[in-house]
Amino acid sequence: MKIAYFNDWRLGVLKGADHIVDVTDIASGGARAAPHDLVNDVIARWDHFKGLFAAAVSKDAGVALASVKLRAPLPRPVNIACMAVNYMEDGTRAEPAPINTFMKSPMSIIGPNETMRLPDIPSSVFEGEAEIALVIGKHASHVKAADAAQYIFGYMNFIDGSARGVQPAAQSFYQMKSRDTFAPIGPWIVTADEIPNPQKLQVKLWNNGVLKQNYNTSDMAHDIHRSVEFVTSIHALAPGDIIALGTNHRGLHAFQDGDVVELEVEGGLGRLKINVKDDLKRTWPRETRLERQNKGEEPLAKQISGKYAK
Repeated sequence: MKIAYFNDWRLGVLKGADHIVDVTDIASGGARAAPHDLVNDVIARWDHFKGLFAAAVSKDAGVALASVKLRAPLPRPVNIACMAVNYMEDGTRAEPAPINTFMKSPMSIIGPNETMRLPDIPSSVFEGEAEIALVIGKHASHVKAADAAQYIFGYMNFIDGSARGVQPAAQSFYQMKSRDTFAPIGPWIVTADEIPNPQKLQVKLWNNGVLKQNYNTSDMAHDIHRSVEFVTSIHALAPGDIIALGTNHRGLHAFQDGDVVELEVEGGLGRLKINVKDDLKRTWPRETRLERQNKGEEPLAKQISGKYAK
């Protein structure tokens, strides 16, 4: 099942490829609830709601997906944990990096067709990492890898916005990752039962129609179940929390003003489209890290023009 928010924060279930059925009243029982509370309750009580939603979809024709405004499917999770350096980079790493995670602010979330805004800071380059993310389905603490599948509600697209080179370096991850608008997600959540093997999905990201990232989740260094085990060994996760599973860095490149970025992960996760806005109109080379490296240049693009250019 595919679950999304649309229009004025109505909760919906996709019907086929091009319609969505409103299940807000079923989920809320007619009571008013904040969008984040409503969807998190649905996730926590999925055994109760699954059959009710399926029945609604079978009876209701829904409305055309093209006629609605899709929203972030998880507007305000409690936790966003992001796996760091979690790919073997197409076999170019001799061994996995030590398992590691960083936190991203829930306030950084935006939804489909919204805008990632590049802040007025002296960042060397802004990038966005194409990722698959999992959604936690129930309270999870000290979960063993062998049991991790029981705690995964579903999967969705995730772009990890990054402001590289912020100073001081000792504070870089907080400043780099948790900026407003730096966590685009969506357009919907696909429940885990619809994805037989999330460890073998192609991840693609286009910038202005040009394919930049194209890798498979089979290249993951610390697999999905191990990632759940690691994060929950440190602190508990709640229904609706997110673990973003990392990226293959070779296709990363500068995001800049006017860009239209699209992310699509196999398995029916849909295509997440966002815009990029930079009021300062700064510019960077367009090559990916791999393209620059193959030319003998530093992988991270250096700013060409605008404020903070050196």
